[in-house]
Amino acid sequence: MRFDGKVGVVTGGGSGIGRATAIGFAQRGGSVVIAEFNQEAAAKVVAEITREGGKAAAIRTDVSKPSDLQAAIDFARSRFGRLDFLHNNAFAMPPHWRPSRVGEIRDEAWEHTLNVGLTACFRAMKYAVPVMSEQKSGAIVNTASISGLFADYGVAAYNTIKAGLINLTRAFALEYGPLGIRANCVCPGVIDTPLIGSGGTDPETRKRIESKIPLGRLGRPEDIANVVLFLASDLAAFVTGAAYVADGGQTAHTGIPPIIPSESQAPSHR
Repeated sequence: MRFDGKVGVVTGGGSGIGRATAIGFAQRGGSVVIAEFNQEAAAKVVAEITREGGKAAAIRTDVSKPSDLQAAIDFARSRFGRLDFLHNNAFAMPPHWRPSRVGEIRDEAWEHTLNVGLTACFRAMKYAVPVMSEQKSGAIVNTASISGLFADYGVAAYNTIKAGLINLTRAFALEYGPLGIRANCVCPGVIDTPLIGSGGTDPETRKRIESKIPLGRLGRPEDIANVVLFLASDLAAFVTGAAYVADGGQTAHTGIPPIIPSESQAPSHR
């Protein structure tokens, strides 16, 4: 899986899944633009990539601002000459966010979530179209979630934007497939990012989460980045409009309690 001569833009590329995607893309020969609100984090990733001989640049991007998204696309083209890959990955919960039932969600929290998590992706895809259609090629990968396939308690706005992003991706795939542009989603489960892993969740809660995942652990950013990079690559040349689940088997379960002992409880036949 190589990206020699190809150019990508990764929003939210300063940490987590975006960082892992940007590094992986550059390691495989691509030139990457990190479109990131946190300039310090973006600079560190650029330094990490260039130190290893890769090609990367950063541009400060507030995805809630259309002009910033357009600037990121324009910067990639002016700096590296083209645009082959767009990873819509950036997201941030509203300020002072807390889990809320639907009837308790503040209007400003709803609007923030919609703007950052769905409208920003729409705009970035829209701005990528002229460049990719001119090239008659391109791949877009949107970070959705298993929370866009199923519902959770207390995060209805997040559920809504991730579900919307999956169907926006499908609609885009139908409309722009004839122009050689593919669009897919990755749907992560619970990933070991700062919010969940590094102090964001108490050990008991983490254990409860892990107990629901057949593989017995949280996902790593690299686990998701590898799926993103596959979808961006020529190996996925016939894949478009798909929503790839990468959740350690979490959503493979119906929720019905087991009717046979688990492996750890099963009697030995030795």
